[in-house]
Amino acid sequence: MSTPQTPMPQAPPPAWEAGGGYTSPIPVVRTHLGHALASEWTKIKSVRSTMWTLGVYVLLVLGIGLLTGLVIAGTSTDLSGEENTLSLGFFGLLVGSICLITLGVLTTASEYGTGLIRTTMTACPNRGRVLAAKALVFFLLAFTITLVCTTLVAFAQTALLQGSGARQPTGAEWLKGTVGVSLYLALLGLVSLLIGSILRHSAGAITIMIGVVLAPLVLALFMFTRSLEKVRTALFEYSIPNQLSVFYSNSLTRSGPSGWDPLWIMLGVAAVAFAGAWALLNRRDV
Repeated sequence: MSTPQTPMPQAPPPAWEAGGGYTSPIPVVRTHLGHALASEWTKIKSVRSTMWTLGVYVLLVLGIGLLTGLVIAGTSTDLSGEENTLSLGFFGLLVGSICLITLGVLTTASEYGTGLIRTTMTACPNRGRVLAAKALVFFLLAFTITLVCTTLVAFAQTALLQGSGARQPTGAEWLKGTVGVSLYLALLGLVSLLIGSILRHSAGAITIMIGVVLAPLVLALFMFTRSLEKVRTALFEYSIPNQLSVFYSNSLTRSGPSGWDPLWIMLGVAAVAFAGAWALLNRRDV
């Protein structure tokens, strides 16, 4: 005798309204910024470019920072008493900033190259929300990674250079050399992200941002005539390398930005770039 088989559970029939309309059993949830943030976080952590660029960034910041401290500690170099032990972290961050620039551009521009931006905008028609989510996710990621790296390098260099004659940093210098410079570099990467959104071309945006970082200082080095002295000074004062050095109380010039000024300057640049990217994103076709 055959045993009776248990009937398979069947999906509930679709709900039909009295007027003949169909009502989906799937609840409709109003989307918000949290959904866009979750989507952008999933994208940025699942692509290989993020792992490669951030991995190289960490290696450069930690490697150059620790190597500089080891070289100074292993020689008889007597550092000036006015130079604190955190100032050597400048070199690793300057080189590593290229990685943040690259990742920032790729976060937006690469979607236009692959066509994924069409899917993104279909899932979230609110374009401003998409741009805000990309900016927020990238900024927090860049700031966190940079803060961890700068803090580790700062502790290591302070321990290595205790007997080198370098001045021990104050609490304010610790804050600027870790939190301050991390905010500055995260904003620099954010500007790169916004330039990538404006240009929609990865190679072009990366080239422009690298030029913004390096070109002013290089041009200033070749301006020898007296008539260009004011231009030369301005290029020195407001170049990215000089503004980075300000966070370590070791400015390349005696005038120009000081204290927390570089952070406010970069914040203003990021605000202008964000407004431009927002306006163009809403006016242009995807």
